[in-house]
Order: sequence, then C-alpha cells, then structure tokens
Amino acid sequence: MLGKSLSVFGCLSLLTKRFLTAGSVFLSTSNRCSSVPQEMTSVKLLRKPSVTFMAVNHGNGDRQKLHVSQKEAQGIDEELFSEYAYSVDQLMELAGHSCAVAFTKAYSKESLGRNEGAVLVVCGPGNNGGDGLVCARHLRLFGYNPTVFYPKRTNKQLYLNLTKQCQKMDIPFLSFLPSEPQLVANAYNVIIDALFGFSFKGPVRPEFASVIETMMKSQLPIFSIDVPSGWDVEKGDPSGIQPEVLVSLTAPKICAKFFAGRRHFLGGRFVPPELAAKYDLNLPPYPGTEPILELPLHKVKEDCPT
Repeated sequence: MLGKSLSVFGCLSLLTKRFLTAGSVFLSTSNRCSSVPQEMTSVKLLRKPSVTFMAVNHGNGDRQKLHVSQKEAQGIDEELFSEYAYSVDQLMELAGHSCAVAFTKAYSKESLGRNEGAVLVVCGPGNNGGDGLVCARHLRLFGYNPTVFYPKRTNKQLYLNLTKQCQKMDIPFLSFLPSEPQLVANAYNVIIDALFGFSFKGPVRPEFASVIETMMKSQLPIFSIDVPSGWDVEKGDPSGIQPEVLVSLTAPKICAKFFAGRRHFLGGRFVPPELAAKYDLNLPPYPGTEPILELPLHKVKEDCPT
C-alpha cells in the first residue's frame, strides 16, 4: 500500500476489513440514512474552553470586522504572495497544520473508537484540497488514522509532492467513494471536508455533488476546512453540508455567520499586522504559541437565503 493509491479491489478490501471489525453492515439501498444507529454516528466532542471576543472601536464610530467577503479573502491571499513574499506551499503547510491541531482539540483519539480512530479526508482539486492533504499528514503524525479520498488530482508539482508525502507515511488513498452512505458511516468516525475553499463559485459539478451527497447522508460528523463545501462564500447554504466543526483560515468568511455547528476555530496564524490593518480586520489574539484560536458561537442569521 505504501506509495500507491488503492485500486478498486484494494479499496473494497480495505473497506470490507473495516466494516467487519465495526460490526454488522447495513446494505439498504434507501436514499436516506435514518436507520443509522446512534452509537455508530455519535462522536464525543471535547469540552471547549470559554472564549471572550470583543470588536475594537477606534473612536470614530467604525468597528473593525471579523468576517471577510470572497473578494477581500482573495485580495488578502494575493497580497500575502505578492507583497509579503509568502509561497503557496508555505501558507498551505501553515493552514493544514492549524487544521490538524484544531481537529485534535475537537476530537480526542480516545473519542474516535471506530477502526482505531479512522478519519476520512475528502480533498478537492485546489488549495483547499492541498490543506486537506497537509492536515491528513499531520493527523497521522499525531497518532490518528486518516484515509484520503482525492477524486480529481492535478499534475502540479506541489500537489504531487503532498500526495507522495502522505503515501510515504502509509496513508491510504481510496480510488472511489462508496455510493452507499452506510458503508462510509461504518468505516469512519469523522469526515474532514477539504473539497472547496473561498474561491468556490457554484453550482457544484455533478461529480462533486455526488460526493457531497454521500458525505451528508452518512450522518457522520463533518469537520470543514475554511468554507463548508458547496456553500456560497457569502450567503451560505441551508440545504448543504452542515458541519459540526468549522476551521476558518486567515479570517472567517461571511458565510461563517450561518455556521450552526458546535465549535468554530480560527487558524492560519500568518497575517501580518499591517495587512490586517489594511483590511480593517479585528483578528483576536492567539493564545501563547497556539496556531489556532477558538471563536465564540453566534446566533445563526435568520435571513440566510434558501
């Protein structure tokens, strides 16, 4: 398995082995997963510490913002590359590491009892997918048991390197995602959603729509990186993925106002103060040397478009 993607037969063998150890396998072809037993989908979140956050008022009546628009997020990214000389792989490593650390804060290894802490990392073709690959590698180093599903790969050297790094650490890659959600639910504890990031503009293409549908119907807890996949970056999506945990990178996007999950983290501790000031960002201070910060949960906006 080392250094190779799993073939269809190898994928089935891996999944079958996990299903047998997990207990009985449900083979219903129903489009709903209402029959998923509670004990197979319940993963205990770690207790979150209390967090205090206040917007800064500079005396001119204006309050700095925490959330950024899609255009602002793209502008910040571009300036990090052009004005501050960051490289893509450098930011990706910092972002992916912060996501892995956030995951450990939300889910202890002891709480993921199925198949030795098995976690499914679903990666897309862009930078968000790269963050997912980095996250998977660090989770492996942290003692978790990640498996990657990476359906649309690119030949860019950066992503080839990230893939090889995971394979060299004996992280399996699925060649397909079972269409029956129950099979996914039986094999894993949590799904890490790294399909699309802040550059996404809908609609979701059919090959990814089916992946998102399987993720949702599995009824497993979903841990989304930066933006829940398929969401409008500013308007959200009430009928789409509803993650249990969200990790916003650099700064929360406007759609994070519609996040109705249980824990929200901020990661990517690399925004220079001058750049934050230029975009009027009110980024709260990170504690100590932590690469992440937990944000307080807010009441979900009621005007989320349907």
